[in-house]
Amino acid sequence: MLAYVFWHRPADGVEPEAYAAAVRRFHHSLAVHAPGGFLHSVSLHAPAPNWLDGAREALEDWYVVEDFAALGVLGEAAVGRGHRSVHDEAARRAGPGAGGVYRLLEGSANFDEVRVAVWIEKPRGVASPLLAALLGDGMDGSRSGLWQRQLVLGPAPEYCLLSDAVPAGVAPGRLPHGWSATVSDRTPL
Repeated sequence: MLAYVFWHRPADGVEPEAYAAAVRRFHHSLAVHAPGGFLHSVSLHAPAPNWLDGAREALEDWYVVEDFAALGVLGEAAVGRGHRSVHDEAARRAGPGAGGVYRLLEGSANFDEVRVAVWIEKPRGVASPLLAALLGDGMDGSRSGLWQRQLVLGPAPEYCLLSDAVPAGVAPGRLPHGWSATVSDRTPL
C-alpha cells in the first residue's frame, strides 16, 4: 500500500477557508468516483513544513492507493474527466506545494483517529534498525500507521508515524544516536 503525500497552502491573497472548501470538494469527488486502485484520501491541517515559503500552516493530503500502477491511474484521473473541474478549482487557489510517496510498513492506513504525525529522520549512511522495536512501544496498529518514504518530490523526512497519540517509542532517549523525531498535531479538514 502506498500514499502520495502532498503538502500545500493557499496562494497569497486566497482566503484559507475558500481554499480548504475547494480541496474538500476535490477529495469528495475522488471518493464518489474512485479511480482504479484508489483506496481513500484525507486532508489534514498541519504546521507548514519549512519548505513552504515560511508559511505557518498548511494542508497535508494523503492519497492512499494499492500500488505504483494505481498511483499513475490516480495522477491521470485527478485531472481527467469527472475530476478536472474540482481539481482545477483547487489548483487555481494553490500556492507552493511539495510531495512524496510513502509505503505503509506496519499498522493501518485508517486516518479516522489520526491526531499527530511523528516525522523521523536518520543520519545518512546509517542502516535502519527494526523500527517496530523503536516505535512499536505504545503504537496501536489498528489506529496508527508507520510509513517509509519511497520517492521524494521535494524535501521530506524518511519515516512518518500517523497516530491518535504519540507512542512511547519516540520518547527522548529511545531513538538511536543522530536520529530525530518531530511531533506535530494534525486535524482533519
